[in-house]
Amino acid sequence: MKAQIVSHYGKKTRLKSIEMPDPEIQEDEVLVQVAAAGVNLLDSKIRNGEFKLILPYKTPFVLGHDVAGVVLKVGSSVTRFKVGDEIYARPADHRIGAFAELIAVKEQDLAIKPKELTMEEAASIPLVGLTAWQALVEKANLQKGQKVFIQAGSGGVGTFAIQLAKHLGAMVATTTSTGNMDLVKSLGADVVIDYKKEDFEKVLSHYDVVLNSQDGKALEKSLRVLKSGGKLISISGPPDPDFAEEIQAPWLVKLIMRLLSFSMRKKAKRFNVDFSFLFMRADGNQLSEITSLIDSGIIRPVIDKVFPFAATNEAMSYVESGRAKGKVVVKVR
Repeated sequence: MKAQIVSHYGKKTRLKSIEMPDPEIQEDEVLVQVAAAGVNLLDSKIRNGEFKLILPYKTPFVLGHDVAGVVLKVGSSVTRFKVGDEIYARPADHRIGAFAELIAVKEQDLAIKPKELTMEEAASIPLVGLTAWQALVEKANLQKGQKVFIQAGSGGVGTFAIQLAKHLGAMVATTTSTGNMDLVKSLGADVVIDYKKEDFEKVLSHYDVVLNSQDGKALEKSLRVLKSGGKLISISGPPDPDFAEEIQAPWLVKLIMRLLSFSMRKKAKRFNVDFSFLFMRADGNQLSEITSLIDSGIIRPVIDKVFPFAATNEAMSYVESGRAKGKVVVKVR
């Protein structure tokens, strides 16, 4: 099979297209013929080596965290999928590799693809959909009538999270640039702040939940828009001790994460705000819940560009530029 690999870590590293042996599947896995793969900022961060502490991949390895395709083969203990099923998934950490013609995925991480979506549209969903779900449903337990601030509303996570929060009955505020204001309003945002003209901390107050995806400066400002007892969930760091426990990190990594998040946790305590870090995980059952929301027309994918498989490096550069509205996808087959 053809695959795009990271031969060594580094910001200037370009993925290499090579021929590799087809993956062998274990009894609880299915072999998927990849039709399309979503491209995420996480791919660039892993290639750059920014997540080596959390996810130490041994080079060379195949990149890619979002897959849509067709089941070619099933392991002996697989019961929920059969050959020919159209599926989509966010493969589990240490099992990634969607930038390839074939991938082996664990049965528990898979879901049947939403009926009306193309393969490219389906490939745009898993990582951002699960991130939004785990932040707003699982961690925040977002309720009808609550107020949530979702940063960067026109990005991949933002476009999905706005729609999910509206479905849950929340009032949604977001930030975006002038050119994307109509897009985020069409997704359901109630309060839209042009980040080039206004400072969100001067506009928003007494919010129940903030989903932070920006830098440390925005994270700190977010504390001031929350009410006492509010929840600040960050998908861009710093990782906290709870997350270190969750991934069963070695004691040294636990210590590093405790130190990295110390200042933020201390500030959150002063504001009487609950701070937590979220690094989303693969979950086929949650993805099936997302499928029903898409099939019911409650959530729609937002795709900016589809690149050919040979242009995966260009697709990654485009995502890194921060200009994408919604998701960027690579068409593999």
